[in-house]
Amino acid sequence: MMNLRISIIIVLSCIITSTRAYDPDALQDLCVADKSHGTKLNGFPCKETSNITASDFFFAGISKPAVINSTMGSAVTGANVEKIPGLNTLSVSLARIDYAPGGLNPPHTHPRATEVVYVLEGELEVGFITTANKLFSKTIKIGEVFVFPRGLVHFQKNNGKSPASVLSAFNSQLPGTVSVAATLFAAEPALPEDVLTKTFQVGSKMVDKIKERLATKK
Repeated sequence: MMNLRISIIIVLSCIITSTRAYDPDALQDLCVADKSHGTKLNGFPCKETSNITASDFFFAGISKPAVINSTMGSAVTGANVEKIPGLNTLSVSLARIDYAPGGLNPPHTHPRATEVVYVLEGELEVGFITTANKLFSKTIKIGEVFVFPRGLVHFQKNNGKSPASVLSAFNSQLPGTVSVAATLFAAEPALPEDVLTKTFQVGSKMVDKIKERLATKK
């Protein structure tokens, strides 16, 4: 059953990629990432063909639920080019997200990819916000799919009393994640405090409190 679900996600991801790929198109059969090389330009340099093995195309890390120990109650396990060197230049990747009861994958964006989630277990409230500040949200269950358009802020929350999990497909080998709260309140070096107080119309003490709470989850 798990293999079937993974196959469904891979097919969905391939459909996304074929309709509009944001990563550069490959000009060769394989370009397995050579992550030991210091130079990067829209991806990793290619390994020498003689050094490529089947292991470069394999990853078992999303076969079972992750241990959840974050304050948000969720854990993301990426299956991207950083874990699967063979994905380099192929414009596709996966992730598994696990949620404790009440767990949240907080508002974030993927600047380089559209995301499709497929529910493996449980029930989730999901949604995204457009540039016109319109929220599109829905409750999704086992076997159902939801799409988050590229670059838009989105979230998933487990409102149930049991664990939940999804598989996510992306049309990028490394979609990137920009967490809204962490980006603003836990940046290094820090954003000027007056930028935050004016943006959120709160005092310095509140900003400091939020920074402290976000810092403790690292």
